Amino acid sequence: MSLLESLLVFFILCATLFFALTNAAWFDIQNNCAYTVWAAAVPGGGRQLNRGQSWALDVSVGDCGGVLQCQGYGQPPNTLAEYALNQYNNLDLFDISLIDGFNVPMDFSPTSSGWTRGIRCMADINGQCPNQLRAPLGCNNPCTVFRSNIVAILGAVAL
Repeated sequence: MSLLESLLVFFILCATLFFALTNAAWFDIQNNCAYTVWAAAVPGGGRQLNRGQSWALDVSVGDCGGVLQCQGYGQPPNTLAEYALNQYNNLDLFDISLIDGFNVPMDFSPTSSGWTRGIRCMADINGQCPNQLRAPLGCNNPCTVFRSNIVAILGAVAL
């Protein structure tokens, strides 16, 4: 390989690495609970996190080499952290969803790009869960239990 070809290959590799690093998104998942949690990411990665442990998740690759190999989105009830990166006007969007029920409180806070506020769902929903929605270690969504979207529609109207 000539010097020119070697330089071209080197330049392409450097440009690719630079692009990947400057556009990478990381999520640092921290367990601040007094108990062990099992954090999972779709597609296919997950970790057991004891109290105080964290997991740095590279969302540009999905971190599929994890210990947990998730199929779908896990078994409800589970609290979901959802995100969509580089959306309309280059915005990153995030939310906490209880569509699959609730099992652990969550704080979803950005730590870069000038953001200073996050969102939190810290209430003890399990302690307030009606008997007909209770599940081991969580509280089910009424739509799942009653197999009806009318509950979801009424809930959306009540908001």
